[in-house]
Amino acid sequence: MFKIFSKPTHTITAAAALVASFSLLSRLLGIFRDRILAGQFGAGEVLDAYYAAFRIPDLIFNLLVLGALSAGFIPVFTGFIKDFSLNGKKNFLHNKEGWIVANNVLNLILIALIAVSVLGIIFARPLTSLIVPGFSASLQDTTVQLTRIMFLSPIFLGVSSILGGVLQSFKKFFAYSLAPIMYNLGIIFGVLYLVPKIGLMGLAWGVVLGAFLHMMIQLPATINSGFRYCLLINLKHPGVKKILKMMVPRTMALAVNQINLLVITIVASSLVVGSLTVFNLANNLQSFPIGIFGISFAIAAFPTFSRLSRDKDKEKLKESFSKTFRTILFFVIPATVLLITLRAQIIRIILGTGAFNWQDTILTMDTLGMFALSLFAQASIPLLVRVFYARHNSATPFWLGLVSMAVNVMLSFYFANQMGVAGLALAFSISAILNFLLLWIFLHHQLGDLNEKGILISIAKFSVAAIVAGVTVQVAKVVIWPFVDMSTFMGIFWQGLGAGVAGIVVYVLLCSLFKVEEIKVLKQSLRRRLPWNKVDTEDQGQAQGI
Repeated sequence: MFKIFSKPTHTITAAAALVASFSLLSRLLGIFRDRILAGQFGAGEVLDAYYAAFRIPDLIFNLLVLGALSAGFIPVFTGFIKDFSLNGKKNFLHNKEGWIVANNVLNLILIALIAVSVLGIIFARPLTSLIVPGFSASLQDTTVQLTRIMFLSPIFLGVSSILGGVLQSFKKFFAYSLAPIMYNLGIIFGVLYLVPKIGLMGLAWGVVLGAFLHMMIQLPATINSGFRYCLLINLKHPGVKKILKMMVPRTMALAVNQINLLVITIVASSLVVGSLTVFNLANNLQSFPIGIFGISFAIAAFPTFSRLSRDKDKEKLKESFSKTFRTILFFVIPATVLLITLRAQIIRIILGTGAFNWQDTILTMDTLGMFALSLFAQASIPLLVRVFYARHNSATPFWLGLVSMAVNVMLSFYFANQMGVAGLALAFSISAILNFLLLWIFLHHQLGDLNEKGILISIAKFSVAAIVAGVTVQVAKVVIWPFVDMSTFMGIFWQGLGAGVAGIVVYVLLCSLFKVEEIKVLKQSLRRRLPWNKVDTEDQGQAQGI
């Protein structure tokens, strides 16, 4: 079984399928987590404090860790690796320079996280008063207590992210993909077992436990890959200097996103009680297809993009990007239609229990609908950004993100006054679409033709099939409605499931009729993994870079 954790995945489609499968499981656990939280506490003050407490520790983690990891660590670390096939001690000796870089980055991030987390714990109260000025004094007290505990989680997540970067570089996605599942399991344990024993602080300790498990699940596979811990801090090492140089604009880009979230938190705290909870619950639901398809394919493609950029093979880079982008939209466009047409059923099935009432449902439906408008952009941005990072260009995404952030901040205040929490989601969607368009324009300027004609033809096919599927869903809901009891959980479940399956079947049939290339690639990928049907398509798949 240990070999499964350490086995590399060689193609983008195979890696994306693995990451997406575990992402699906993690997201399902996340849905279960949100259902428990919504059922126990409803969209009210407790969950408002819980989600607000995430904001500053999450900001610290994003700025200090993801800036280094996503922009520079994987491309630079990959460049120092000479032999991907060796394990253990042999790997360490052959790739010694790579491990020196990894240890330097790990130690620097660990020192920074511990120092900042200690400061965060000390100054939690004034920081909290800044991000939730609309909270009552007692609710701010609760948020401060939760925040102080949660400041421990970035330390574990920081170490875990470096381990995950190593595993991605070696294309070992199994243990890496398990980490988010362990994180959710820790949070669920906190809700179900710690809260009854120690009260609301059990929510925060569950987050810390999840972060610890997130780290531990990746450690054995990283050690097997050759990692050996060394107490090294050398800012003059060329690899470390390169990562730090690339990290600065990426960190600034992440700061832009975090400012977006801070503004949303500030505005939501001044709206009706439960608005921050509704925003986060709706955001978690719309993140489901983004995580499974958009982020999974972006993560899987990044090592390939880095290698092609290192080899200066611009044409293959554009070809790989085009195929991956079309595959993402193949899944995300119908997901958008299903999310819009079935959002009432989805919310009632997932969140409609216990203290989560009908008014909470209406607010979450409206907010989710506004999020869904930009699903295609949100799912594509991680891939677009990684092409820039693979080319060692982290400045451009920052400046473009800064423009999008300014638009989001202005629109958030305007639409929140007009529409409440749904207005925050609309502002978020508009800024995401703008960011997507700007990234595409600048990438086209740098690389030239990105096969826009082929992409537009594919999008047209996906869209027509998805629209017909959406109409099918609406008709199926009406047809199923008289045969089920819509006042019960199972009645809503069967209506949503039946209509959703009907829509998916129509979409797949129409895509097959339109001879969509992604259908063929998907069939080949699935066929290669059937134990009774080992055909020669694997070589073909690897030749196509999928």
